[in-house]
Amino acid sequence: MARRAEPRKVAPAPERVKAFRLGLSAESRAAMFLIAKAYRILARRWKTPFGEIDIVARRRRALVFVEVKARESLDDAAEAVTERAKRRIVAAAELWRAHHPGEANAEIRFDVILVAPGKMPRHIVNAFDATR
Repeated sequence: MARRAEPRKVAPAPERVKAFRLGLSAESRAAMFLIAKAYRILARRWKTPFGEIDIVARRRRALVFVEVKARESLDDAAEAVTERAKRRIVAAAELWRAHHPGEANAEIRFDVILVAPGKMPRHIVNAFDATR
């Protein structure tokens, strides 16, 4: 019986690995920052066909969808929150709410947390809304 060749796994490029690790670290910092501000983390890295929601959190009556951006400076991180990213997050949030009917009446908000090395994270509350 002939042996079937296994597909070769290609290692990701080193810069992709570095970016992935930076993103995970930034998301962890952002989650700890939110917890310190009395938010309850409901989900991290929630994947949808539209993309990923970095953090889903709750504070009081607000259900908060958080985009985390990490760059070399906070200004660079802020510029990385594009209109396309906002549309992706809004679409993913709608899917979250469809999967969590108990949250249907919750007030929703879209926040951004900017992360840069050596700086405190910057939390932009209500950074954008679903109507844009």
